[in-house]
Amino acid sequence: MLLARWARETPDKVAAHFPDLGTSITFDALDARSNRAAQWLISLGLQPGDGIAMLMDNRPEFLELAFACRRAGLYYTPLSVHLRPQEVAYMLTDAQAKAILVSPALADLATSLVREGATGDVPRFAVGDGVEGYRSYEEALAVFPAPARLPERPIGREFLYSSGTTGLPKGIKRPMVAWENRTAPEWDMTWKAFYGFGPDTVYLSPAPLYHAAPHTFSIRRTIAEGGTVVVMAKFDPLGALELIERYRVTHSQWVPTMFVRLLALPEEDRRRFDLSSHRCAIHAAAPCPVGVKQRMMEWWGPIIWEYYAGSESVGTTVVSPHDWLARPGTVGRPVNGVKLHICDDDGNELPPGEVGRICFEGAPRFAYHNAPDKTEAAYNAKGWASLGDLGRVDEDGWLFLSDRRADLILSGGVNIYPAEIEAALAKHPSVAEVAVVGIPNPDFGEQVHAVVVPRGRAIGLQAELEALCREQLAGPKRPRSYEFAEELPRSEAGKLLRRILKERYLSPT
Repeated sequence: MLLARWARETPDKVAAHFPDLGTSITFDALDARSNRAAQWLISLGLQPGDGIAMLMDNRPEFLELAFACRRAGLYYTPLSVHLRPQEVAYMLTDAQAKAILVSPALADLATSLVREGATGDVPRFAVGDGVEGYRSYEEALAVFPAPARLPERPIGREFLYSSGTTGLPKGIKRPMVAWENRTAPEWDMTWKAFYGFGPDTVYLSPAPLYHAAPHTFSIRRTIAEGGTVVVMAKFDPLGALELIERYRVTHSQWVPTMFVRLLALPEEDRRRFDLSSHRCAIHAAAPCPVGVKQRMMEWWGPIIWEYYAGSESVGTTVVSPHDWLARPGTVGRPVNGVKLHICDDDGNELPPGEVGRICFEGAPRFAYHNAPDKTEAAYNAKGWASLGDLGRVDEDGWLFLSDRRADLILSGGVNIYPAEIEAALAKHPSVAEVAVVGIPNPDFGEQVHAVVVPRGRAIGLQAELEALCREQLAGPKRPRSYEFAEELPRSEAGKLLRRILKERYLSPT
């Protein structure tokens, strides 16, 4: 295992800094702790291919448990800290988690899970100072005081969930690597070839580790390559700049909302930090306004890379800083031998310049966990896969996004689907109809906006709907604005015309 290698070669080197917690963990310590945790997980009777769930904020135990699962041949599912008990219950059941681990920062949610029976009979453990209703992780680990030889199991891995069009999360469970193939290179080596990750990397992670990109780049792209991760508890623009200077950060990853907040800092704050070590800033997750990215390039220089991809890994496009400056707005060209196609609704390939469905050919096939219908919908008759986004390519094959998945709202880099929100609002007896759309927001890109057709009355309804959403929905999914209307725009066939609703809020071009 690569972690063990770096623990042997650079035992005293820091694998991860947690500045907000005032702590760091060396490769030797991380290797030892993850080995002991792996012993413990195996002692619970967990077999290769079993899994656990983690409801944790950014802290060292997140990393050690991830590496422990890799050593024990287990899947691990990081859960969003914004989930509601019913959402956690669904994911625990769907993933067939054999244990759940939580952290004290999530005590309120963790105890509500117990109170509402969301965890069922799944064994519960808490790290750090502990949480009521959960057994102590530290006491469990104390039974295994030293590293020991582990059985030769497949290499465990993350089992991530992404939002579904129905509002329910979709699991993406990829096969494990057999023990004998543990040193084989990954299929997708883009991150190494383009971004230059290696032992000298110091990677700033300003986002939650349960998100797919920061999780993968922190654990598999940086620490597993012998580099150091600087993990922020929560993004703060001024704090991020200070950390780049303090730790001589070389690499980082962002979403456009973070760029907006960085640019909103006073000029004197933006200029007072030494950012000369910073040579590669990566962004994805949501389209970045051209003007925002241009201003970031002017400030940081041509170091900003962009990629377009999804957790499904059906294909990736990448654009370098210099190529983007030559073609502002592009999200790149396909990599790893994958072919890009723009197709009409019937699957026919369209010529350059025409907008259609973005499809990829040549990537390893994936499947949504327990959702064969959704998997089938991701592929066309030719076997080309799509994330459902619309775009166009120019004559040289550079991709430009034209629209996003039909109903998808991208708010601060988070994927939000309206159906789940509409279902929650429709539970109120005074709601006759409801439609949820994303409308422009200067900080988040888009915000959730609810258009409600009331049944009888509208006075006082918004406050009641807000209270309902606090009970039913995770924070990012709750509408930030409401509108009450007499009817919703629909086609002759009765289909809701979300486009009409969104166009009311689009700024003139």
